[in-house]
Amino acid sequence: MARNTKDRNLVAAISYLLGFITGIVILLVEKDDRYIRFHAMQSTVIFGGLFAIDILIGLIFGRIVFLGFLAYLASVLLSILAIIVWIVSMIKAYQGQMFKWPIAGDFAEKQVK
Repeated sequence: MARNTKDRNLVAAISYLLGFITGIVILLVEKDDRYIRFHAMQSTVIFGGLFAIDILIGLIFGRIVFLGFLAYLASVLLSILAIIVWIVSMIKAYQGQMFKWPIAGDFAEKQVK
């Protein structure tokens, strides 16, 4: 897919652009480049996980009045975390670094080998 280092880094950064959606698309398209596949898999795992956690928090705690406020607060904090992870991940991928987040990075690395 990507022919030179700059294109390769750009594709790896784009895998984080729309979270797990672009991660899945790039995983389906890119078959050879382990660097790109690593970042696409890490994006899918991290943002898919954060998305699932956010939905679970809303479903479990959102219906109870007092816990609903705590669920909202947890959702806001999760969103802030997601934005930080998103920005750092895109920058590191574009710089050509194989930056691994705890747990998700190890899992992604095992999946693309």
